[in-house]
Amino acid sequence: MNQKEILEKVDHTLLTQTATWAEIKQICDDAVHYGTASVCIPAAYVKRAKEYVGEKMAVCTVIGFPNGYTTTAAKVFEAKDAIQNGADEIDMVINLGYVKDGLYNLQLEEIKQVKAACGNHILKVIIETCLLTEEEKIKMCEVVTASGADYIKTSTGFSTAGATFEDVALFKEHVGPNVKIKAAGGIKTMEDAEKFISLGASRLGTSRIIKLIKNEEAHGY
Repeated sequence: MNQKEILEKVDHTLLTQTATWAEIKQICDDAVHYGTASVCIPAAYVKRAKEYVGEKMAVCTVIGFPNGYTTTAAKVFEAKDAIQNGADEIDMVINLGYVKDGLYNLQLEEIKQVKAACGNHILKVIIETCLLTEEEKIKMCEVVTASGADYIKTSTGFSTAGATFEDVALFKEHVGPNVKIKAAGGIKTMEDAEKFISLGASRLGTSRIIKLIKNEEAHGY
């Protein structure tokens, strides 16, 4: 798999609390230059970023982020607001308390409501694998499949760990054919990226791949 094929699956991400417009603008420029799938940025920057990149790049944002315990109504509002501001894709965090309490019906209903708010825009569901048991991960594969969401996503990158090869393989085994997989959090090398894709990931959430490429270019590797 060549570099271009990997970059086409990357959501070039900057979600730090201190992100400035200059930094957001830079990752937008890099995403357009290197041909990534999208930029994934804080909701507060969506309108300005979409006006900046226009149709040259998809803009993705996060809702209920990073803890997932806002109300369903708040998540629905966030999704509608982001789309109104120009977001092309939405990554939502589930309510992990629902999962721990076994309230999968409530979690399913929440995802359905957010998906309805997204309309024909892509919705990715972050289940924060590092905080779940294998049984809970499998159950969430079933919930996301039933919800009508487009992707199941491993991690926020803000918890105790990020994506693992094992979790992506588990997703591949248990999600329905209508659900794609996004691996995010801690993807540091092109080799890691390629392995995640080979295991079934269609998207990669990472801030490091383009930094790595730019560093190699700067040193003439």
